[in-house]
Amino acid sequence: MVTSREIRLKSRPVGAPVHDNFELATVEVAAPGDGEIQVRNLWMSVDPYMRGRMTDRKSYVPPFELGKALQGGAIGEVTASNDPDFKPGDIVSTMFGWREVFNVSPKALAAGGMGGVTRIDTHGLPPQTFLGVAGMPGLTAYVGLLRIAALKDGDVVFVSAAAGAVGSVVCQIAKLKGHTVIGSAGGPEKVAFLKSIGVDHVIDYKATPDVVAELEKAAPKGIDVYFENVGGVHLEAALNSARPFARFALCGMISQYNETGKLTGPSNIIQAVGKSLRLEGFIVSNHYDLAPQFLKDMAGWIGAGQIRWNETVEDGVERAPDAFIKLFKGENLGKMLVKLG
Repeated sequence: MVTSREIRLKSRPVGAPVHDNFELATVEVAAPGDGEIQVRNLWMSVDPYMRGRMTDRKSYVPPFELGKALQGGAIGEVTASNDPDFKPGDIVSTMFGWREVFNVSPKALAAGGMGGVTRIDTHGLPPQTFLGVAGMPGLTAYVGLLRIAALKDGDVVFVSAAAGAVGSVVCQIAKLKGHTVIGSAGGPEKVAFLKSIGVDHVIDYKATPDVVAELEKAAPKGIDVYFENVGGVHLEAALNSARPFARFALCGMISQYNETGKLTGPSNIIQAVGKSLRLEGFIVSNHYDLAPQFLKDMAGWIGAGQIRWNETVEDGVERAPDAFIKLFKGENLGKMLVKLG
């Protein structure tokens, strides 16, 4: 038996999540059974999309269950195995974050359509990279920019939450492909980072809250692509500055995730009609066919020193709620991670 700590959903948040919505529990994990492996997590991810799963409503994934451990991306090491395809020491990616140790049957998991256990060849990269720039956030950026927004030569690209795990990769891919990039972020540290990775114009929405006017200044001839992570006034600004036939990749709208009243859309949404805009939402799991090409491209860019990233790290599973809450306060630069191992 191995002792493991885990974070459970104690109550469903109303508005912004708070510490009382979570509880720390200790469980005993038996030796793995037939066909099972035992994994000790090294790193776990917290992501804005998890907020939606904390609400009991129909969505593209089921809601988290009260009184049970939360789930999310994690990188762990196999410590014991009764599955011939895995051996102790293997580094694996799973969706069993928010806990220290667990048993799982990889074959049963795959057969049940619950997501897989993927062995990772790190290629010399730190394991946590596969929760960030080389993982789901990086693939999200790649899919949204290249497939959904269909980046074309000469495009001017606007990115909200540009210093975040997804947005910062969007900015860098667009720059690698020769585009003018405008990024929005909050605070001098994030602004400095965006400038250091070559973003052409940076809007500090905390210092200059009139994002509509600031985007007009940064892109007097308009924008062709908007990568949406925030919603609210950022979407309004993008609609206002969009050129005819501009494409919007709608990845997330974090400004609305904790709203408790009636949600309202941008007052200028009618511009989508007159400008013949294309606004397309997407979920990265529907585009995993691009993963092999993404990993090939990303490995090349990282190897050439063309991609930079930041991590904000909390230590210990007990700090996972703190890490998650900080996401909605903008207290992360780059990928927010929890170190477990």
